[in-house]
Amino acid sequence: MEPDRHDDTDQLRVSDREREEVVELLGRATAEGRLTLDEYSERAGVAHAAQTRGELARVTRDLPDAAARPAAGALAPAPEKLLAVFGDEVRKGAWPVPERIEARAVFGDCRIELHEARLPGRVIRIDAEAILGNVTIVVAEGTDVRLTGSAVFGNKKSKLSGPVAPGAPVIEVHCRAIFGDVTVRAPRKRWW
Repeated sequence: MEPDRHDDTDQLRVSDREREEVVELLGRATAEGRLTLDEYSERAGVAHAAQTRGELARVTRDLPDAAARPAAGALAPAPEKLLAVFGDEVRKGAWPVPERIEARAVFGDCRIELHEARLPGRVIRIDAEAILGNVTIVVAEGTDVRLTGSAVFGNKKSKLSGPVAPGAPVIEVHCRAIFGDVTVRAPRKRWW
């Protein structure tokens, strides 16, 4: 007689990407008020140290899973995800910018420089989330920036001072700042 087969999925080793996705889910749960900052810190540490899918699953077992969230349109390209957890994440230079960017800073700094970048179209959407961290978006003066969202014990601000240039690209920034800052500014002038 053959022994009963059981599911070994919980014993499969996880990748860095899987760990990052769980930390992102924990960050969203914290921003939604489902976890305290202490719970987030503890669970993020466990997620980063997880070796198997079972260990990773236990960190989010009591949270709504990704399948419960509304899915993006099937034809919409996947957003580029930038994540700064206890560190820095920077995109700068002449990089090809996607139509959507998701930037998350949790105890870290995320900087997105668009003033030298290649923009794909007229409208770029950035979802910026700063939890005890900062998201800074650098755009050329004259860019049409539309900043929406909320800040709780934090700031959302645009430091742009000039008028919008005709035909300028539109950067839609939807932010959520909790004990953090989301800032849109022009590039700093060099004096040399």
